[in-house]
Amino acid sequence: MPPIWAISCSSSHCVNTFFVTVNGGGGGGGGSGVVVVVVVVVVVVEVVIVVVVVVVVVVVVVEVVVVVVVEVVVVVVVVVVEVVVVVVVVVVVVVVVVVVVVVVVVVKVVVVVAVVVEVVIVVVVVVVVVVVVLVVVVVQVVVEVVVVVVVVVVVVVVVVVEVVVVVEVVEVVVVVVVVVVVVVVVVVAVAVAEAVAALQDQYLRMIKWEKVT
Repeated sequence: MPPIWAISCSSSHCVNTFFVTVNGGGGGGGGSGVVVVVVVVVVVVEVVIVVVVVVVVVVVVVEVVVVVVVEVVVVVVVVVVEVVVVVVVVVVVVVVVVVVVVVVVVVKVVVVVAVVVEVVIVVVVVVVVVVVVLVVVVVQVVVEVVVVVVVVVVVVVVVVVEVVVVVEVVEVVVVVVVVVVVVVVVVVAVAVAEAVAALQDQYLRMIKWEKVT
């Protein structure tokens, strides 16, 4: 009988092969018990997998059904609301037209009432025009103020950025100038020291030459 760890597969065919291999060795009831346990475990695992798959499918189907129902309800509600709005608008327009026609007829019958109504209409029109003009002016002013504020903010931001850049550039220039000055001073000092040393050496040579002569 081959060792158990030599059999490595997970399908039902491999389980049957394991069963035949164990029983082929003539091991007795112990091998059959192990095979039964293995078969039961495999069956339980497969049943659990099937149940899980069924549950997942059911959940997905329920979610799809719920989404479809919600979309249908939303569409129906939107259509109903649009129809109601259209009906209300039509009714209002019809009522307004009827009222206007009646008023016009009455105004034509009664001259004084007609004059008063015309005056009222003119006043209402003037008031409406004034209100509309005021609203337009206020909106324009607000828009202009918003535009000015935005422009000012942008300008301030740009100025701040430019100032920061200029400060950084000035710092870099100052650092470079300081470094250059230090280098120049060091070079000049070295040159002066060498010149002084050369002059001293020349002077000493001249003194020695005078002593010799």
